[in-house]
Amino acid sequence: MDGGVMSQEEINALLNSSGDDETTSTSVGELLSSDEKDAIGEIGNISMGTAATTLFSLVNRKVEISTPVVSFATWSDICDAYERPCVFIRIAYTVGLDGSNILVLKENDVKIITDLMMGGDGTNTEQELGELHLSAISEAMNQMMGSSATSLSSMLNKVIDISPPTADLVDLQDTVDESTIDEFLSGEFVKISFRMEIGDLIDSEIMQLYPVSFAKEMCSSVSKNMEEDTNSTAGARKKETAPVAAPQPMPQPAPQQPQQQPMGQPMMMGQPMMAPPMMGMDMSQMYGQQVNVQPAQFQAFSGNMPMGFGPENIDLIMDVPLEVTVELGRTSKSIKEILDFAPGTIIELNRIAGEPIDVLVNGKYVAKGEVVIIEESYGIRITEIVK
Repeated sequence: MDGGVMSQEEINALLNSSGDDETTSTSVGELLSSDEKDAIGEIGNISMGTAATTLFSLVNRKVEISTPVVSFATWSDICDAYERPCVFIRIAYTVGLDGSNILVLKENDVKIITDLMMGGDGTNTEQELGELHLSAISEAMNQMMGSSATSLSSMLNKVIDISPPTADLVDLQDTVDESTIDEFLSGEFVKISFRMEIGDLIDSEIMQLYPVSFAKEMCSSVSKNMEEDTNSTAGARKKETAPVAAPQPMPQPAPQQPQQQPMGQPMMMGQPMMAPPMMGMDMSQMYGQQVNVQPAQFQAFSGNMPMGFGPENIDLIMDVPLEVTVELGRTSKSIKEILDFAPGTIIELNRIAGEPIDVLVNGKYVAKGEVVIIEESYGIRITEIVK
């Protein structure tokens, strides 16, 4: 620009950039209306509320999930706002709805949840996240989102089902690799944020990511169900307002003359006043029916259940795989002795020959046994269960 005069190329570039900004703003504003955002928030609130109840039965800890916050996001927004790496759990709907969404959890939160599911206290989080954790959290999400789908079925008044969720550890990168993530994550999508608290172990944010088209489909189902409910309610009211025959008046009994109080004698305190015939009747006489009144019977509460915890349902985690380790023995060696190791070196263990060996499940000592040979493989015969 010379002498304060803009060239034609600069004017065109300025006009084109302004038009692009306006188009982008319009497209973002048209993704979801305010009513659709409210509907999505209500769906998420009901779904995650039911899922929290199921998670409580799995971890036996108090679970609280806050009111959802609905917004729009891109892949770069997720990378900037969330820890790396994190766990992506994909939930695909197979019946009633056509689409999928992704639940995003922090890596450490997954470790705590799986440790609680295995019977731990939630502090065994030092080991790396492996297939055992991913399998356990997938099973937990299968139970949670299954109950959520049941609630969604009641809300939308149609059958809704999901396929078994899959969990993957994702190292968030600034650049989008479409071969490793879902296709809708490369553009703009709907993000529903929740604050999840599990006892005093977890207090963090979880997210549900929806394609815009799938969010619109759920909103459309909600609106359609509400219209059907409105039409059915209006039809019921129309039937109620139809003219009916006027009821015939009941014959009134002849009035009785009240007893005359002698002149000059005052009314005694506590003396019953004369009541109309209907008020003095028993209810059974008025309606001509015998009323059977019995005392209510309540089942006694069991005193064996601790306060604040529900009964455990171990059937929910029967398919979760656990790592079984057989330990022959242990010993301690100095660094110098370890550096002297060579082929043929004999290491003496702290266990006597013939003594039962230890069986550990996920690092916890559970049984004793003896070594057996099955064809060409070693095996273990359990001889004692350790309580």
